[in-house]
Parts: sequence; C-alpha cells; structure tokens
Amino acid sequence: MAQSAPPPQHPQSPIRPEAQPAPAVQQVPQPADGNPFAQQAPAAVAPQQPAPLRGNVALGLAAAVVAAVAAAALYGMIIGFTEHEIGWAAVGVGFVIGLAAGRLGGRNPVLAVAAALLALGSVYLGQLVGEAMIGADQLDLSFSEVFFQHFGVVQDAWKEEADPLTFLFFAIAGWAAFSGARKAAG
Repeated sequence: MAQSAPPPQHPQSPIRPEAQPAPAVQQVPQPADGNPFAQQAPAAVAPQQPAPLRGNVALGLAAAVVAAVAAAALYGMIIGFTEHEIGWAAVGVGFVIGLAAGRLGGRNPVLAVAAALLALGSVYLGQLVGEAMIGADQLDLSFSEVFFQHFGVVQDAWKEEADPLTFLFFAIAGWAAFSGARKAAG
C-alpha cells in the first residue's frame, strides 16, 4: 500500500499544528550575572505632574496681591493714555484679582472678601497712576517725579475730579472680584 502525501496547502491557509514549522527563536545572550533584563533599554517613565495648587489661602492671597498691583498699573495706564475712566477696565481689574484668589486659594470665603478689598485698592491706585500720567503730560515732567515726589498733589487732583461715576467703578471692581473669586474656586 502506498502512502499518500498530504495535499499542498496555500501559505495563507491554516496548517495543522503538528505540521507547522517551529518558529525561529533568536537567542539573546544572557549577561554573566543572570539578569535577563540587563540589556533592555529602560522604559520611559512619564514625569509625574505636581498636585494642583488649590486650597492654599496664603498662596491665593499672594496671587491676588500680585494681580492687584499689576491690574492697578494697567488700569492707570489706560486712564493715563485715554484721559478717561473706563468701566470695563474696572470690571477687568476686579475679575483678574478674583480669579487669581479663587483659583489658587480655593473656596475659603475670606478670599472673596480679600479680593474685593484688593480690587478697591487696585482701582484707587490705578486712578492715581492715571492722574499722575495726565499731570506729568501737562507739566512736562516725568511720571515718577510726579507720582513719587508729589503724591499729595496727585491725591488732591484725584479728590477734585472724583465724581459718582468714579465710585461706581469702585463698586463694579469690588463686585467683579468678589464674584470672580467665588466662581473661580467652584
């Protein structure tokens, strides 16, 4: 009796396991110390992100103070260049201060009140900076000379020009800071 050969198989067709050729195994030389992983490249380790800085009241207050000083300078420059108080700028002053306090300080209610008070001070300082810029322009002096050497005169000029709209801007900035801090914390 003659044995028959198995039918030819297409390369894509499944072959019975006993008829499959053994896969070629590449031998990796083992290090002398027996550690099979010694020659492998180290896996990339993703850097850990620091925990978000939230809920730190001191950090929130510090950020609000920095924001208040920067906003006062910017608000004062806007007043000095335009020679007008602008309501949306007062809203921006309050919002920036409240955002800084709430984002970094968290939900502490002290931060919303502190942000509102800082916004009032920031608007006042910004209005003084604006007055000093306008006065320096009119008197052909430097801003720093007018602001730092004649600060009393700048305050007197502010008092003379203050009107109900000036105080409305204080209220707007305080409200924007208070509500901005509460919303940013939530």
